[in-house]
Amino acid sequence: MIQRIKYLILTAILFQFLFIECQSVSQNNKTVTFWVMGQEGKHLEKLLMKFARLYPEINVKIQRIPWSSAHEKLLTAYAGQSTPDICQLGNTWIAEFASMDALCDLDSFVLHSSVIHPAKYFGGIWQTNIIGEKLYGIPWYVDTRVLFYRKDLLAKVGYRNPPRTWSEWVDVSKRLKIASKSSNGSFANYFPLAHNNPHVPIILIMENHGRFLEKNNCYGAFEDSNTVKALQFYVDFFKNDLAPKNMNLVSNIYQGFQTGFFSMFISGPWDVNEVRGRVPSLQNKWGTAPMPKGKSSVSIAGGASLVIFKSSKRKSEAWKLIEFLSCPETQTEFFGLTRDLPAVRDAWSDSIIKSDQQIKVFRQQLEHVQSTPKIAEWEQIASKMQEYLEKVIYKKTTLQQAVSDLDHDVDQILEKRRWLLSRNLLR
Repeated sequence: MIQRIKYLILTAILFQFLFIECQSVSQNNKTVTFWVMGQEGKHLEKLLMKFARLYPEINVKIQRIPWSSAHEKLLTAYAGQSTPDICQLGNTWIAEFASMDALCDLDSFVLHSSVIHPAKYFGGIWQTNIIGEKLYGIPWYVDTRVLFYRKDLLAKVGYRNPPRTWSEWVDVSKRLKIASKSSNGSFANYFPLAHNNPHVPIILIMENHGRFLEKNNCYGAFEDSNTVKALQFYVDFFKNDLAPKNMNLVSNIYQGFQTGFFSMFISGPWDVNEVRGRVPSLQNKWGTAPMPKGKSSVSIAGGASLVIFKSSKRKSEAWKLIEFLSCPETQTEFFGLTRDLPAVRDAWSDSIIKSDQQIKVFRQQLEHVQSTPKIAEWEQIASKMQEYLEKVIYKKTTLQQAVSDLDHDVDQILEKRRWLLSRNLLR
């Protein structure tokens, strides 16, 4: 009996010890929720195997969200106080969530970091994450727009190199149009007219040093003379039959590029692999080039950044994850998995990236990129701009009337912004 009592006491002590130990392990295992959009979520788990070895006490819970529903889901999560610890945000969304006081200011984290420093990033991309004077995001991967062109077709009209200036761009376009009259009646360029794809006119305005907004981004400035000249340059491509007005003529841009229905289009890094995969017959017949120069040669600063939500109780753990994803080695591996362009300059020295002729051009263009106005209403304004430009292209209004009406609409869109600023309620 005594032996049995001793056994029971020892068993109870052992059970209590194991319970305390398991409870301690459970408390040390800190879970960080990470919301990821698009294809990136499919590949992230492979990267995080190494992170788990480095930080076994941190458990990363990934939730994949389609881009199409991401914005609404984030707003719903914010309203319901259920935002993740860390999140991937398109850099045009950062201003909106910063204005709601939803994001954590990352300046103090960067100040004490041995991994992340502004000089390690492309300047124009880094600036997209600064709202007011505070940093709210760390660039994860980047993109910008460059010129895709058919080397063989341009060479036939006397251009051994892609157009470097606006005047060369117009000249080669006219030559291509003349040459096509004896064949399939093709166009020189393809510019999409969808309202959610206004990147070409935006870039041209930037290149001509035009303005979108004025007075602390509270009023439209599309009637600015440099802006109007840039938009006229854009509209003239359609007016002179150098780009198709009828989007039904181009059901598949890769097929159109392959057949020579158009010889040039402007797009981002995702289309490098698309062209390679969909039209392998064009191997060695096409290339990429920096944007033809207006007053300057710039393009849009795009991509996605990593943010920490202010409500997170795991900010230090989330920051460790951001630092891990920002290491050049991790960025290079991520490129190999997704083909997303590295945000960190050092990652571009990897031989896989350096040897890719079509990708190398993006590195050159990324040194000359500019952010669009960093306000929550920007995407609505850009869509409205494209809507008015379509009316001009289809000759339903004049350009001068369009920019006047556009400024009027933009002023209305920004009415709430002006009200919030007047009461110091907007950051």
